[in-house]
Amino acid sequence: MENQDQKLQEMQILEQSLQNILMQKQVFQLELSEANSALKEVKKSKSEVYKIIGQLMIKKDSKEIEEELKNKEKLLALRLDHLDKQESSITEKANKLKEEIMGYLDKKE
Repeated sequence: MENQDQKLQEMQILEQSLQNILMQKQVFQLELSEANSALKEVKKSKSEVYKIIGQLMIKKDSKEIEEELKNKEKLLALRLDHLDKQESSITEKANKLKEEIMGYLDKKE
């Protein structure tokens, strides 16, 4: 009985971790989308380019901003890839745990 409670508790922790990862993925995907849009606009821009830093808008070299945005895209892609791997791992653990719990319940009946 104690083992079952422990397994259920572990399952809840895995589900919470999975929810956390999914929220983080959503935030990073939004940031990636914004970076992609900004990069497209910088590439299309024929005039001056500005960057907002805190409460200031500063004129910057478009090539420099383009490079920053490309680096940001790479970083976000790496983070998303890492979160995908974590999600897969946790999902796999949760599925195994679910099978164990269902096995306990089947034996009980």
